[in-house]
Amino acid sequence: MIDLFSGLDAWVLVSLLLALTFVLAFEFINGFHDTANAVATVIYTKAMPPHLAVFFSGVFNFLGVLLGGVGVAYAIVHLLPVELLINVNTGHGLAMVFSLLAAAIAWNLGTWYFGIPASSSHTLIGSILGVGLANALINDIPLADGVNWQKAIDIGASLVFSPMAGFLVAALVLIGLKWWRPLSKMHKTPEQRRKIDDKKHPPFWNRLVLVMSAMAMSFVHGSNDGQKGIGLIMLVLIGIVPAQFVLDLNSTTYQIERTRDATLHLSQFYQRNASTLGEFLALGKSVEGDLPEKFRCNPQQTEPTISALLHTLKGVSDYHSLPADSRIEVRRYLLCLDDTAKKVAKLPGLEAREKADLDKLRKDLTTTTEYAPFWVILAVALALGLGTMIGWKRVVLTIGEKIGKQGMTYAQGMSAQITAASMIGLANIFSLPVSTTHVLSSGVAGTMVANKSGLQGGTVRTILLAWVLTLPATVALSAGLFWLASKALGS
Repeated sequence: MIDLFSGLDAWVLVSLLLALTFVLAFEFINGFHDTANAVATVIYTKAMPPHLAVFFSGVFNFLGVLLGGVGVAYAIVHLLPVELLINVNTGHGLAMVFSLLAAAIAWNLGTWYFGIPASSSHTLIGSILGVGLANALINDIPLADGVNWQKAIDIGASLVFSPMAGFLVAALVLIGLKWWRPLSKMHKTPEQRRKIDDKKHPPFWNRLVLVMSAMAMSFVHGSNDGQKGIGLIMLVLIGIVPAQFVLDLNSTTYQIERTRDATLHLSQFYQRNASTLGEFLALGKSVEGDLPEKFRCNPQQTEPTISALLHTLKGVSDYHSLPADSRIEVRRYLLCLDDTAKKVAKLPGLEAREKADLDKLRKDLTTTTEYAPFWVILAVALALGLGTMIGWKRVVLTIGEKIGKQGMTYAQGMSAQITAASMIGLANIFSLPVSTTHVLSSGVAGTMVANKSGLQGGTVRTILLAWVLTLPATVALSAGLFWLASKALGS
C-alpha cells in the first residue's frame, strides 16, 4: 500500500492524510452516533449489559463492513454527476472532499450532542448534494445537471419510504405477537418485569431474540453505513492521487479483457438497435473530438469514445503498464459509456430483454472502476467498530423511553429490531443506502401506536424536525464551504 503514495509532493501527501483522517473521523462519529440505535433496545430491555452489547455491536459492525461489498458505496458516489467524477484534479478533489466531510461531521456531532436520533445517511447525502449544486453554480452548469437527480430520487425514495414501512411493519409484527401470545411475559416492560416478577432480565427466548436481532442490526448497519465511508475514501483517493486509484491496478488480465469485450459488445448492441438509438447516439456521423470540453459526457460522442477506449486497451493485460494519463482517460471513457448506457436504458422502444443485456454490459464495464482496496475496507471497518464502543448513552434513553408515553416492552423491542434488520438487509441487496436511525425509531413508534402506549409529541417532533432539516442544512453548509474553498483555490 505504501508504494502507492511514494513520489507524491509533500503538500499532496499531507492533504491526502488529512482527508483520510476526516473520512475515518466521520465513520468513527457515525459509529457512536448511529450504533446507539442498534444497541438501544437490547440495552434498555436489559437483554445485555451495556459494555457487552456495545462491544459485540462493534464487532458485528466491523464484520458488516468487511463482508458488505461496495454496491452502496458507489450508489453514494454516483449521487455526483458523471461530469464531476471524471474531472480529476487534486485541488478540486480536496475542496470537494473537505467541504462535504466538514459539513457532515459538524451536523453529526451537533445532533449527537443533543441526543437527537438524526441520520448520518441523510447528513452525508445532503453534503454530497450541496457540493454538486455548488459546483454547478460555480461552473455555470444548469442546476438540473449539477446532481445525478435520478440516483438522488432513488436514494431519496428509499430514505423516505423505509421509515414509513418500518412504522407499519413493526406495528403489524407486534399485533401478531399480541394475537399469538396475548398473556406472554414478553409484553411487559423492564420496570414491570422487575416489580412483578422480581427479575432483572427478559425471559430466555425473548432475550435470545433481542440479542440476535441487535447483532443482526449491527451487521446490516455496518454493511450499509460502512459502505458510505468506503465510497468517501474512494472519492478522496481518486480526487487527490488519481494515477494510482482511477482504476483497480490489481485487476487481473481476465477482468481487463472482460472490460474490453464489454466495450466491443456495447458497440455491437448499439449497431443492432441503430433504428431506435441512431439519432440519440449520432451513429455513423462524424463528431469532432473524443469527449466534449470541460469533461462533459455526450451521448452523441459514444462511437468515438468506444474507439478510443478499444485503442487504449489494445494489448493491455496489466493496468500498471498504462501511463498515468492513459489510466485517467480509460476511467473517463468507461464512466461516460456507462452514463450513456443508463440514459439509453430509459429510452422508449427497447425491448425488456435488450435492456437486461445492457444492464449486464454496464456491470462488466465498471468492474475495474467500482472497487475498493482491502486496506480501505479494513480502515473503515475499524473506525466504525471502534466508534460503536463510545457515546451510546445519549440516544438509548430517547429510543427506550422518550418516543412512547410508556416504556418499551420486550415484544416491542423485538418487533422494532427484527423489522429494522430485515429492511436494512433488503436495502443492501438493492444497493440502496437507508437510515438505521429512522428505520428503527419509526419502528419503535409503530409499536407504541400498536400497543396503544401513545407517542410523546415533543420527542417525535424533535426527530421529525431533525429529519426535515438535515438535508437542507447540510446542503447549504457543504455548498457554502465548497464555494469558499473553490474561490480560495482559484485566487
